[in-house]
Parts: sequence; structure tokens; C-alpha cells
Amino acid sequence: MSERSYLEEISIRNLGIIEQSELELGRGLNVLTGETGAGKTMILTALSLVLGGKSDSSLVRHGSERLVATAQFSVTSDSKEQLDEIGAEVDGSSLIVTRTVNSDGKSKASCGGVTVPAGTLADVTEPLIEIHGQSANSQIVKPARQRELLDRFGGSSISTTLKSYQDIYSQYLELKDRIKAMKASANKRDGEIAELEEFLAAWAKLKAVRNEASTVEDDIRRLSSVEDLRIASSGALGALDSEESGALTLLHSARRFLDAAKGKDSRLEEIAERVAESLFILDDASSDLASYAAGLEADPEKLDHLQSRKAELNLFIKRWGGAGSADDELVALAAKAKSGKESIADLRGGDERIAEIEKELAQVKKLLLGAAQSLSAARFSAATSLSTSVTTEIQALAMPHTKFFVEVTSPDYASALKESDFTQLGCDEIAMQIQGQMDGPKIGLGKGASGGEMSRIMLGLEVVIAKSHPVGTYIFDEVDAGVGGKAAIEVGKRLHALAQNAQVIVVTHLPQVAAWADTHFVVKKSSDGSVVQSGVAKLGQSERVEEIARMLAGLEESSSAREHAAELLAMRG
Repeated sequence: MSERSYLEEISIRNLGIIEQSELELGRGLNVLTGETGAGKTMILTALSLVLGGKSDSSLVRHGSERLVATAQFSVTSDSKEQLDEIGAEVDGSSLIVTRTVNSDGKSKASCGGVTVPAGTLADVTEPLIEIHGQSANSQIVKPARQRELLDRFGGSSISTTLKSYQDIYSQYLELKDRIKAMKASANKRDGEIAELEEFLAAWAKLKAVRNEASTVEDDIRRLSSVEDLRIASSGALGALDSEESGALTLLHSARRFLDAAKGKDSRLEEIAERVAESLFILDDASSDLASYAAGLEADPEKLDHLQSRKAELNLFIKRWGGAGSADDELVALAAKAKSGKESIADLRGGDERIAEIEKELAQVKKLLLGAAQSLSAARFSAATSLSTSVTTEIQALAMPHTKFFVEVTSPDYASALKESDFTQLGCDEIAMQIQGQMDGPKIGLGKGASGGEMSRIMLGLEVVIAKSHPVGTYIFDEVDAGVGGKAAIEVGKRLHALAQNAQVIVVTHLPQVAAWADTHFVVKKSSDGSVVQSGVAKLGQSERVEEIARMLAGLEESSSAREHAAELLAMRG
């Protein structure tokens, strides 16, 4: 499997103005260009569908019954476990995800050949790909997303500290729940102790073993049907071994006929091999049947014993278990028996036991406080570094006076912290802000930046974060909004830099961005009467010059535009 996931191919049929298109994407920077209305956004819409996005019947091409969008990902071994859970098949390292939407609005999703809910597609593909468009940028204004990005940038220093904190936090919650349960059960302690002791005594007497219930059931079925099984196995054996008309006798005869013609026709030899293989299989089956039939023996005594054991197990489960399968209930009851003595000790210990655990809780709370402080310190250090690095990036992206800040707000650890200050993810609140001018106010993302600026901020963030924690594929839509000239070249340069660590797919109108592509696609629209079709073509080097010249001049056959296009393409070196 590949070291990092990437999108190998996307196929689209009957989506919007696109009748049929296929894109074979490369690993580096992939750029999509074309005239307005040619269908570039439709390609991202198709990708959004296969990533579990919302379906809409209006997306189906007029006059068609359904649209089909298919994506082929190269996935890493890290994804294998999650894919195995849903039964998805991975061919080598390739995973195929398909989404269909009917004209009546009904949609269907499949992942690795298995039909799944659209929500499952989102779960499976989330670690593979990130989309940055106007709608995706709205996610970054959420505190949870901002914390996630900071923690991702912090790498192992934050992940290790967070794991340590979460382990202690889980221990803390467990002790709290234990104390709460002990206090709640104090009034009914005696009855619970008596019931637990009765259960433990009954369990010790039962001496049940794992999967015993299903094993006993199987043995009862076999012993209750010995005669039927003997008739079946003996009859089958006779049909195989009869000297006159048995299957083996006839197959041997067929094989002798075929052997007589050996070496005279390869087609007949292939058939002879299949006959020989069938002969070997049936011969093995015949031996197994003979052994099975010889071992069949009625045992009324054992059958009576098994019936009694089954009744004993069922009675025990009915008394102490629930409504699950017999084997599952026995597993649950075994776990209850294992912790039974400790539970009795908790109940008998009473207030003294509660006091002991409360003392242990106080010690764990000190450890939790220390772990929370360490996590805050790691985040503060990462926030300072992230702020500086992203500021450098966005100032080169037509935002020369803008500064980026990641603020980490923690409680006063020296004071008495409230219970609500501690969460599964620590005690910190993360806020990403920008400052538009020197000494200006800091404004939260989403409040002080336009859609185009938000796309560039996200580009700066991803370029910085990808160096330490890259996602497999990044997709940018409208990242060049409101940008031109030198700043547009910087946008292209940073997309190219990001593509050194991951696959990047960009929809752009700017020739300065398109020039940095490793793989360049053009989306073309053609009109024939009332039917509009859109097609996608991968460009060669000379075709790229023509396309970038068109983007520069807005018209075909401009020699000066072609010269400028060649200069832009030479920037990549």
C-alpha cells in the first residue's frame, strides 16, 4: 500500500451539465481551469457526493434518470481496519467509492463494493481528504475545529501530552462514578450483598465454560438425529462408492477415456484436468464420509446428560442474565462474577471504603491538574509557532498587513477549578484571530475576513500544518478569489509547496496559479442546439501554453500571451 492516501481517479456521469467525464489525477498539484460555466464546480460537487455530502435531485442532468459519481482512492494500511469493519474490499491499495442520485431524489452509496449509508462514506473518507471552499471555510470558525488544527500542528508533543491527560481524566471520572454508586447503594447494601453472594455461589457451582451453550445445543442436535445422519452419510457414501454406478466409478471411467486422448488437444486436456480435480475432491469427500459414518453412535445416556445441562444453563441465565444469546449472557455473567468479590468488598466497606476512594480521587485530581497544565503549555508553545508561521504565509498572499494569532485561554490553575473546567480535551479554549493592520483590533475568523481571504488563510494554515501532519489530499475552490499579479504567483507557489507533502487539487481562474501545476486539466463546454455538454481533458506541455495564454488574454491565438504563458510555466524550474 502507498505511504499516503491520494485520489487516483474520479468518474462523473449525468451531473449538471456534465454528461460523462473522467479524471485520472496525479500525486502532486492538479489544476482545473476552463471558462465560467464549463462545469469545474460540478467536478467538486461530484467529489462532495462521494465523500458523503448532501444529495439533491436538481443535480441530475436534465433528461437523465440518475447521476453516478465514482472515486478511486489509493489508501494506506492505516485505513484497512476501519474498512474491514464495514466489509469494504480493497483491491491492492485501491478503494472504490460510488454515489448515485436518482431524479426523484433518492440516493445510494457504496464503499468497496458494499452498500453503506452516506454518513459512513463521510467517516471513511474524512482522514483521506480535506475540501476548502466557501462552505468548508465556515468550519474553521468553530472552536472545536480550531483546537483540532492546533493539536494537529503540535504533533507528538501535544498528542502525547493529551493522551496522558485523557488517561488520568478517565481514571478520575471512573473514581467519581464509583463513589457516586457506592453512596447511592449505601441504603440497600445488605440486600445487594446477599444477592451477590447467592450469585457467586451459583456461578461457582455451574462451572460454565465459554461457548458452552452453543456447543451443548450442537451436540444435542447431533445425538437426537443419529439415525437420520447415518442414513444421509451412508446414502451419500453409496452414491459415491458404488462399483457399478457410483460417482467415483463413473468419474474414473471418464478420466480413462480422456487419458486415452492425452496430448492431442489442449482444450480437451483442460477439461480432463477439471475431471481429475473433481475426482480428487470427491475421493476426499468419500473418505471423510466413511470416517464420519463410522464414528456415528447413538448415546442415550450422553443425550440425557446434555439435555439436563442445557436446562441447567438456561435456568441460570433466566435467573441471573438478560435477553441476549445464551453464550453472550454467560460471558457477561462471567465478568460479573470476576468483579463480584470486589463489589462485595465495596459494599461492606461502607463509609470507610468511600473515604479511602475519595482520598485516592484527591490524589488523581492533583495528577489531572498537572497534566492539564502540561497540555496548556504544549498548546501555548505550538500556538506561538503556528501564529508566526501562518502570518508569514498569508502576508505573501495579498494580505501584507494581516497578522494571524492563535489564542490559548486556560483557567487560573492556581485557584480552585470548577468541575466543568475539565473536559475530555483539556481545560483550554482555542481562538484563531486576525489583525488587519498594525495596532488594530484582533477579530475572530469569519468576522473580519472575506470568503477569498478565508481561503488564503486556510491555504497558509494547511501549508504550515502539512509539513508536520499532512492529509492525503487537499482540495481548494476559490482560493484565488480577489487575488492577482504577484500575489497570485505566491498562491501558486504555496499550493506547489503543499503538493510536495500531499496531493492537491485546485479549481482556479488564474494563469499564475495554473502555471504551477504538475497535472493540468481543462474543462471545456460545447453547445449543440439545446444540449450542453462538458468534457475534461488532460493537457500536454504545448496545450498548457495555449490554455494559460487564453487565461491571460481572454482570447485565442495571442502570440504575446503565449510568450507570457511560457514565462509563467518556466517559474517551476
